[in-house]
Amino acid sequence: MRQTWLKPKRLNWPVISVGNLSTGGTGKTPFVIALARLLSHSGFHVDVLSRGYGRLGASVERVDTAGTSERFGDEPLLIAREAGVPVYVGARRWEAGRLAELVSSQTAVHLLDDGFQHRQLLRDIDVVLINSEDLKDRSLPAGNLREGVRSLHRATVLAIPVGDDAAVTQLRKWGRKWDFDQPVWRFRREMDTPTVSGPVVAFCGIARPEQFLSGLELNGVRIAARHVFPDHHRFRAADLELLRRLAKDSGAVGLVTTAKDRVRLGNLGVELERLAPLHTAGLRVVIEDEAAVTAWLVNRLTDRKDRLTAR
Repeated sequence: MRQTWLKPKRLNWPVISVGNLSTGGTGKTPFVIALARLLSHSGFHVDVLSRGYGRLGASVERVDTAGTSERFGDEPLLIAREAGVPVYVGARRWEAGRLAELVSSQTAVHLLDDGFQHRQLLRDIDVVLINSEDLKDRSLPAGNLREGVRSLHRATVLAIPVGDDAAVTQLRKWGRKWDFDQPVWRFRREMDTPTVSGPVVAFCGIARPEQFLSGLELNGVRIAARHVFPDHHRFRAADLELLRRLAKDSGAVGLVTTAKDRVRLGNLGVELERLAPLHTAGLRVVIEDEAAVTAWLVNRLTDRKDRLTAR
């Protein structure tokens, strides 16, 4: 049967997509938070549009920071709490964007969370996070890539971690063949680790748990035991008993998890606190050369505004 593709829709306000090629673990959520803060500090009004992966609700709505991950999704809730900007969720991001434009009296910049593969919404800037691991990986189901490296020709900007010069070199080499000549932004991932007086049980349910666990150890946290749940795991009471038992059997003085997992724990986190001290290790992204990145964004966004005004 012949497949019919819907024509992509355009929102009234500019759209900046932040995405990647892999199924997760590149730091996309903290990058969205960092970019939202950068734009806000530069004088732009910003909102975030997200699918809300894993949420039980189906309505298009603004995220309530006092809400739950079941209703809004863990990533949108975390972004709303940490970036301090409106976040709208909906399976169709265009509908989420239209809601944002209808309820706001001020023109804003839409940040499209995890939007590189979302082709139904036109965007003005496509920022794609990429690293050496992605360049060595294969497409699903054999690997973790949602689409191949050649698709990077659609990107406007490539965002590559500081220190990953091999990725820059390889992309420039392939670029001569596959038309990659985009500007490259460099960024650092920094972990805010808690101060704990003894060994801990480290647990998480994220795409690349080894990054979290090794980050704790690099920052001097002693891990007595560890447990990895599936990505986007929805916690249940039985999980608390498992973690309590791990803490008791390993002699741990507390528990440490990621900010995303703490969001997903919700009220269960309060119950877990009664069993053992619960600490959160936050992950933040620092974009290098913010002045140059800001100037580039202002130029692109101003150009879009001028074109809209000239219509």
